[in-house]
Amino acid sequence: MTTPMASSPDDTPAPVSWRIDDAPVPYPDALAAMENRVAAIRAGTAPEQVWLLEHPPLYTAGTSADPADLLAPDRFPVYAAGRGGQYTYHGPGQRVGYVMLDLIPRGRDVRCHVHRLEEWLTRTLDAFGVRAERRAGRVGLWVARGGGREDKIAAIGVRVRRWVTFHGVALNVDPDLSHFGGIVPCGIREHGVTSLWDLGHGVSMPEVDTALRESFEEVFGTPIPDQPGCRSPSVSP
Repeated sequence: MTTPMASSPDDTPAPVSWRIDDAPVPYPDALAAMENRVAAIRAGTAPEQVWLLEHPPLYTAGTSADPADLLAPDRFPVYAAGRGGQYTYHGPGQRVGYVMLDLIPRGRDVRCHVHRLEEWLTRTLDAFGVRAERRAGRVGLWVARGGGREDKIAAIGVRVRRWVTFHGVALNVDPDLSHFGGIVPCGIREHGVTSLWDLGHGVSMPEVDTALRESFEEVFGTPIPDQPGCRSPSVSP
């Protein structure tokens, strides 16, 4: 059991707890657990948490999802996610990171939070020799494959309630990439998807988890004013 931790008197966030599940977690169970954790964080009865897990094969629909982008509605279960974004796929071989943080001591800036999630994944992938990049107008991280081709390697979708974040990121380690064919991932038709293994990096999930933890401390342990992209206030949730 993790002991709840409150913020220190100078509003520096207390250490974030980590949870890693080895067995696939059903999506409704994950949603319920996040709801409970977010409420506890706001009540001050539980510390912030990063939860690393995998899901069984499924599709999720964000608040901006276009029904026309669900190409195979009977292929896998489809869930309304409540997060921002459009359709995405989750399944074995994909490391999902649910990030439940209190933004009050972190600047009350949702745009900055998304930027830091992107930076977290960028540094994680860099640890394996993969250069992932942001693209204007496209949320997530992209890998240039040459000849103008770009493939998505990581998705980001967040929700914020009373300044506590949930949902988070999905990094393609070694999923079955054909499973993405049942949707238009994130509503983008002109580009594809890739993974670490697809790019020739046969890393294990524990290795990815280690890199995620190290990169998280680098990014979220750095004061916000020192990070580009973290100076524009966002609309209150």
